[in-house]
Amino acid sequence: MRGKLFSCLAALVLIFLAAGRAQAAEVELGGKTVTAAGQISGGTTYVPLRELLGAFGGWDISWDNSIRTAKAEGELFTLSFPVGSSTALVDGYAIEVGRIFLKDNATYVPLRAVANLLGADTIWNGHGKPIQLRERTTYRGHSDEDFYWLSRIISAESQGESLLGQLAVGHVVLNRVESRQFPDTIKDVIFDVKYAVQFEPVTNGSIYWEPTARSVLAAKMVLNGTEAVGESLYFYAPALSQGAWINQNRTYYTTIGCHKFYL
Repeated sequence: MRGKLFSCLAALVLIFLAAGRAQAAEVELGGKTVTAAGQISGGTTYVPLRELLGAFGGWDISWDNSIRTAKAEGELFTLSFPVGSSTALVDGYAIEVGRIFLKDNATYVPLRAVANLLGADTIWNGHGKPIQLRERTTYRGHSDEDFYWLSRIISAESQGESLLGQLAVGHVVLNRVESRQFPDTIKDVIFDVKYAVQFEPVTNGSIYWEPTARSVLAAKMVLNGTEAVGESLYFYAPALSQGAWINQNRTYYTTIGCHKFYL
């Protein structure tokens, strides 16, 4: 009996070890291999940071051994990835990405989260097949006017929020631009009054205030393709509004900071 129990325990240990062992993963961008050194662990794909950024181009990558941090300077913003943390820094502002670690002297980062910061979708094609990256291009040809108004609505609506919270507000505005239910420019979405004023800053005048540095960064990132709240079209702050119509007519998506977001 004791022998059978020992055999069962040993088998369970082997199963758990196999489940925890990382699987190899290849990643492609535009039909070209980004890296063959990716690994899947716990349902998350991790890739070498240098190879990922190198595939997108335009990044100057360095390593600061004193603080064990990989740094990358790009055209729009800088990125820092402290090894052993789950938080990256974008121009010094914290954003959760998932586990960052060293392997074979390379900094590994979660593929999906970091690809999103770069404005790209991650497409899973099944085990044994390359994971594909696809750059989002919808807003990269934006005008100065688009940037002007987006940075101001983000700042006026969410200047006290985290970077993720500000990205979420900007993402809702761009989702509305893409939706047939709303006007098709950023400015027109912000000043839309078809079913009453849509954004309180238009009423109180804060839409015209100079945006904060974090709001400017969030506008740059969203226009470059960073996403935060799926296909959400609505949000409100429960501390300031009951959101009765939204609660009754829209599907809840998530809460970030003081805002609740709805599809």
